[in-house]
Amino acid sequence: MRFRYHYPTPDNYEVENPLEASKLISDDLLNDLNKIASENDFLNLSYSKLSDDFKKEWGISWDNVIILKYLMSETVLKMPPSKEKCILEDEEFQEFGVKTFKIADFLRKNNFKADLIHPLDDTISLRAIATQSNDAVITRSNMCLFKEGLNIGFFMIKTSIENLPFKNENSMHWIKGYCSTCGICIDRCPENAFDENEKLKRKICTAHSEGCSICMTICPFFKQGYEKVKKRYDRKCHKK
Repeated sequence: MRFRYHYPTPDNYEVENPLEASKLISDDLLNDLNKIASENDFLNLSYSKLSDDFKKEWGISWDNVIILKYLMSETVLKMPPSKEKCILEDEEFQEFGVKTFKIADFLRKNNFKADLIHPLDDTISLRAIATQSNDAVITRSNMCLFKEGLNIGFFMIKTSIENLPFKNENSMHWIKGYCSTCGICIDRCPENAFDENEKLKRKICTAHSEGCSICMTICPFFKQGYEKVKKRYDRKCHKK
């Protein structure tokens, strides 16, 4: 039996977008934004400046994105796939969705355009947007990894703000090499959801239909954390 992973998050805006939106945010207001995000239980913020090639590829015109990251419940993630697990995951998802609308309203009140990028919109890849922040990479099992952890959920807001603290370089590209030498997610996938080239077959993977998260919970980045895995990988490389 297959279960629906997430239900659409209803629009909860209480403030309209400004007619003439501001493009520059002050340091003080940016600090306030981070404070409000923290007060709403978001772990951290990242920022994506989408390239012209990216916008052309996905057929979009906007380019400034705020990524609001939250820590997904380890207790729920470690549950076996079930209807109950899907319900709990969706409740967490909906909770942070509502909080994202509050942050969008905060930006609108301060004369910035702010719109939630709908997380269930199939016309744009949120994971691809996340990698444009230079704060994330996609792992071998097709999960989005931030330094804060593998069990990071996120919502995104597209905005008129042009001077967000965007990063120009990504220090996480080493992970592709690490993943190529690991393969635990492939070896222990209960659905055999990887093809002969070790690429994830999304139609077979049950993560988004039954709540399976085995590849996440057995991943070294989940069990040990980014920094510990990085140190071990660096030591191994230096021995060669």
